[in-house]
Amino acid sequence: MYFLKSISDDIQLAQLEFRKHTKTRKLILGSLLACIAAVLQAAGGFLPGIGYFISPFATLPILICLMFSFPIGVMSYFLTILLLFILQPSELIVFPFTTGLLSIGIGTGFTFFKKRLSIISFSATLLTIGIISLLYIFHFPVLGPVVSDSFSLLTAGSIFLFSFFYNWLWVEIALFFFKRLKIIIT
Repeated sequence: MYFLKSISDDIQLAQLEFRKHTKTRKLILGSLLACIAAVLQAAGGFLPGIGYFISPFATLPILICLMFSFPIGVMSYFLTILLLFILQPSELIVFPFTTGLLSIGIGTGFTFFKKRLSIISFSATLLTIGIISLLYIFHFPVLGPVVSDSFSLLTAGSIFLFSFFYNWLWVEIALFFFKRLKIIIT
């Protein structure tokens, strides 16, 4: 079955190869990818309308960085948050709980799990927790006026189902870009 197939060991091999690089090169790559992620996330505020279609792609730079090195990827995540504090503070609450958390979830899944289903399920759970936290703890209308302020199992289940399919899409996108970038980066 497709979901139970093991993802190839390319990621672990690339991580081993990436560890051979100097600290300076790793930090430069992490910083560059964090800058790209911050600009993509801030596009929603700088370019109203079209920018909201661009900002979900802020997931990819952090995710690629996490696929090569978990510590550098986490550093890039926090650096992106700091850059958003300067560039677009209105995106500061959205990135850590949605786009950035999606990157952290999938990157952690690639590091610690081998099967697609476990990677997707783990990151979908993290993304669901992030969205529910925004909706019900911070009362931030991340899904717009469609969702009420009171907690509902139907809403939580719908968010998890959406998160599962969204993570599945991002896992495939990440694997596609990883195969093309591993030659350049490693």
